[in-house]
Amino acid sequence: MAWTVYILRCGDGSLYTGATCDLPRRLRAHQSGKGAKYTRSRPPVELVYREKAPDKSAALRREAAIKRLDRRKKLALIGEQEGNRGDLSAAGNGQPPGGPGPGGHGR
Repeated sequence: MAWTVYILRCGDGSLYTGATCDLPRRLRAHQSGKGAKYTRSRPPVELVYREKAPDKSAALRREAAIKRLDRRKKLALIGEQEGNRGDLSAAGNGQPPGGPGPGGHGR
């Protein structure tokens, strides 16, 4: 089962990083206020980055690595994806776009 690591931009401008095996369902949960506690208090949320991971373990490692990045590096990661891959519908080929492995909440 393929997993996805993603970054959301919250209504207050903060970044949230997560991992899921069902991105559309997880986005609906975040947008309806039933997602993570962090995003519930910061609507609306917008998907700004995603990348595929081969399995849950790889996704959680990548999520953790992204969470360790400072905001500037997270924004560079987001910008790199937008610049190299066009829109997000084409994103997430499973290859990290340059920086270290996975990560989580992009606070």
